[in-house]
Amino acid sequence: MAFTTPDLCDEHGDDPEAGLRVLEPGLRGFGGREVFSGPVRTVSCLEDNSRVKELLAAPGEGHVLVVDGGGSLRCALLGDLIAAGAVENGWAGVVIRGAVRDVEILRTLELGILALDSVPLRSTRRGVGEVDVPVTIQGVRIEPGDHLYADATGAVVASRALA
Repeated sequence: MAFTTPDLCDEHGDDPEAGLRVLEPGLRGFGGREVFSGPVRTVSCLEDNSRVKELLAAPGEGHVLVVDGGGSLRCALLGDLIAAGAVENGWAGVVIRGAVRDVEILRTLELGILALDSVPLRSTRRGVGEVDVPVTIQGVRIEPGDHLYADATGAVVASRALA
Protein backbone atom coordinates (compact mmCIF):
# COMPACT_ATOMS: atom_id res chain seq x y z
CA MET A 1 0.00 0.00 0.00
CA ALA A 2 1.49 3.33 -1.08
CA PHE A 3 -0.45 5.48 1.42
CA THR A 4 -2.72 5.54 4.43
CA THR A 5 -5.21 8.34 4.97
CA PRO A 6 -3.84 9.06 8.47
CA ASP A 7 -0.32 9.45 7.02
CA LEU A 8 -1.62 11.75 4.29
CA CYS A 9 -3.30 13.90 6.95
CA ASP A 10 -0.09 13.99 9.02
CA GLU A 11 2.14 14.79 6.04
CA HIS A 12 -0.08 17.23 4.13
CA GLY A 13 -2.73 18.51 6.56
CA ASP A 14 -0.96 21.81 7.15
CA ASP A 15 0.06 22.35 3.51
CA PRO A 16 -2.32 24.90 1.96
CA GLU A 17 -1.15 23.95 -1.54
CA ALA A 18 -2.26 20.36 -1.00
CA GLY A 19 -5.76 21.54 -0.06
CA LEU A 20 -6.37 18.36 1.93
CA ARG A 21 -9.97 17.84 3.10
CA VAL A 22 -11.29 14.92 5.15
CA LEU A 23 -14.69 13.44 4.32
CA GLU A 24 -16.91 13.14 7.38
CA PRO A 25 -17.63 9.58 8.56
CA GLY A 26 -20.74 7.85 7.27
CA LEU A 27 -19.66 6.14 4.06
CA ARG A 28 -19.48 2.32 4.07
CA GLY A 29 -17.18 0.15 1.99
CA PHE A 30 -18.90 -2.17 -0.50
CA GLY A 31 -16.24 -3.02 -3.08
CA GLY A 32 -13.60 -5.71 -3.21
CA ARG A 33 -10.83 -3.10 -3.11
CA GLU A 34 -10.52 -1.44 0.32
CA VAL A 35 -7.66 0.92 -0.60
CA PHE A 36 -8.02 3.05 -3.71
CA SER A 37 -7.15 6.46 -5.09
CA GLY A 38 -7.16 8.50 -8.24
CA PRO A 39 -8.08 11.74 -9.93
CA VAL A 40 -11.76 12.62 -9.59
CA ARG A 41 -14.59 12.80 -12.10
CA THR A 42 -18.00 13.85 -10.74
CA VAL A 43 -21.71 13.31 -11.33
CA SER A 44 -24.61 15.10 -9.69
CA CYS A 45 -27.90 13.22 -9.99
CA LEU A 46 -30.97 12.33 -7.98
CA GLU A 47 -32.42 8.82 -8.29
CA ASP A 48 -31.29 8.57 -11.94
CA ASN A 49 -28.05 6.73 -12.67
CA SER A 50 -27.92 7.48 -16.42
CA ARG A 51 -24.75 9.57 -16.18
CA VAL A 52 -23.13 7.11 -13.75
CA LYS A 53 -23.68 4.28 -16.21
CA GLU A 54 -22.40 6.36 -19.16
CA LEU A 55 -19.18 7.38 -17.41
CA LEU A 56 -18.36 3.96 -15.96
CA ALA A 57 -18.87 2.40 -19.40
CA ALA A 58 -16.06 4.61 -20.75
CA PRO A 59 -12.31 4.29 -20.10
CA GLY A 60 -11.63 5.23 -16.47
CA GLU A 61 -7.82 5.45 -16.62
CA GLY A 62 -7.56 5.01 -12.84
CA HIS A 63 -10.06 7.75 -11.97
CA VAL A 64 -12.49 7.75 -9.06
CA LEU A 65 -16.09 8.67 -9.84
CA VAL A 66 -17.66 10.79 -7.08
CA VAL A 67 -21.46 10.83 -7.27
CA ASP A 68 -23.67 13.26 -5.39
CA GLY A 69 -26.95 11.39 -5.32
CA GLY A 70 -28.51 13.88 -2.94
CA GLY A 71 -28.20 11.39 -0.09
CA SER A 72 -31.25 9.50 -1.35
CA LEU A 73 -31.55 5.92 -0.14
CA ARG A 74 -34.78 5.23 -2.06
CA CYS A 75 -32.96 3.55 -4.96
CA ALA A 76 -29.45 2.41 -5.90
CA LEU A 77 -27.20 4.40 -8.22
CA LEU A 78 -24.73 1.51 -8.67
CA GLY A 79 -25.25 -2.22 -9.07
CA ASP A 80 -23.24 -5.25 -10.09
CA LEU A 81 -23.45 -4.84 -13.89
CA ILE A 82 -22.38 -1.21 -13.97
CA ALA A 83 -19.66 -1.87 -11.37
CA ALA A 84 -18.31 -4.84 -13.35
CA GLY A 85 -18.10 -2.56 -16.37
CA ALA A 86 -16.17 -0.02 -14.31
CA VAL A 87 -13.62 -2.71 -13.43
CA GLU A 88 -13.26 -3.69 -17.10
CA ASN A 89 -12.82 -0.04 -18.05
CA GLY A 90 -10.06 0.69 -15.54
CA TRP A 91 -11.83 2.80 -12.90
CA ALA A 92 -10.18 2.80 -9.45
CA GLY A 93 -13.31 3.46 -7.45
CA VAL A 94 -16.73 5.01 -6.97
CA VAL A 95 -17.87 7.17 -4.04
CA ILE A 96 -21.63 7.70 -3.80
CA ARG A 97 -23.68 10.01 -1.61
CA GLY A 98 -26.52 7.57 -2.03
CA ALA A 99 -27.11 3.82 -2.22
CA VAL A 100 -25.79 0.75 -4.03
CA ARG A 101 -27.28 -2.72 -4.59
CA ASP A 102 -26.08 -6.26 -5.36
CA VAL A 103 -23.79 -6.03 -2.35
CA GLU A 104 -22.75 -9.68 -2.39
CA ILE A 105 -21.39 -9.29 -5.93
CA LEU A 106 -19.87 -5.82 -5.38
CA ARG A 107 -17.69 -7.33 -2.65
CA THR A 108 -16.10 -9.66 -5.24
CA LEU A 109 -15.12 -6.90 -7.70
CA GLU A 110 -11.68 -5.30 -7.78
CA LEU A 111 -13.15 -1.82 -7.37
CA GLY A 112 -13.23 0.60 -4.46
CA ILE A 113 -16.82 1.46 -3.59
CA LEU A 114 -17.98 3.77 -0.81
CA ALA A 115 -21.66 4.64 -0.35
CA LEU A 116 -24.08 5.64 2.38
CA ASP A 117 -25.96 2.32 2.35
CA SER A 118 -27.58 -0.34 0.20
CA VAL A 119 -31.11 -0.85 -1.11
CA PRO A 120 -32.45 -3.46 -3.56
CA LEU A 121 -34.39 -1.06 -5.84
CA ARG A 122 -32.67 0.18 -9.01
CA SER A 123 -32.86 3.78 -10.13
CA THR A 124 -34.78 5.08 -13.08
CA ARG A 125 -32.99 6.23 -16.23
CA ARG A 126 -34.32 9.47 -17.63
CA GLY A 127 -31.02 10.87 -18.87
CA VAL A 128 -30.90 13.39 -16.01
CA GLY A 129 -27.73 14.49 -14.23
CA GLU A 130 -24.68 16.71 -14.58
CA VAL A 131 -21.12 15.54 -15.26
CA ASP A 132 -17.87 17.14 -14.04
CA VAL A 133 -19.49 19.73 -11.79
CA PRO A 134 -18.48 20.55 -8.19
CA VAL A 135 -20.25 18.28 -5.67
CA THR A 136 -20.39 18.12 -1.89
CA ILE A 137 -19.93 14.72 -0.25
CA GLN A 138 -19.75 14.19 3.51
CA GLY A 139 -19.28 17.90 4.13
CA VAL A 140 -16.48 18.33 1.57
CA ARG A 141 -16.67 20.22 -1.71
CA ILE A 142 -15.04 18.11 -4.43
CA GLU A 143 -14.06 19.44 -7.83
CA PRO A 144 -13.36 17.46 -11.00
CA GLY A 145 -9.59 16.92 -11.12
CA ASP A 146 -9.15 16.73 -7.34
CA HIS A 147 -7.50 13.53 -6.06
CA LEU A 148 -9.32 11.15 -3.72
CA TYR A 149 -7.61 8.66 -1.39
CA ALA A 150 -9.58 6.03 0.54
CA ASP A 151 -8.71 3.20 2.90
CA ALA A 152 -10.28 1.42 5.87
CA THR A 153 -9.85 4.53 8.03
CA GLY A 154 -11.68 6.95 5.76
CA ALA A 155 -11.40 9.14 2.68
CA VAL A 156 -9.58 12.37 1.95
CA VAL A 157 -9.51 14.68 -1.05
CA ALA A 158 -6.63 16.89 -2.14
CA SER A 159 -6.28 19.59 -4.76
CA ARG A 160 -3.30 17.74 -6.26
CA ALA A 161 -1.76 14.26 -6.31
CA LEU A 162 -0.10 13.42 -2.98
CA ALA A 163 0.96 9.79 -3.19
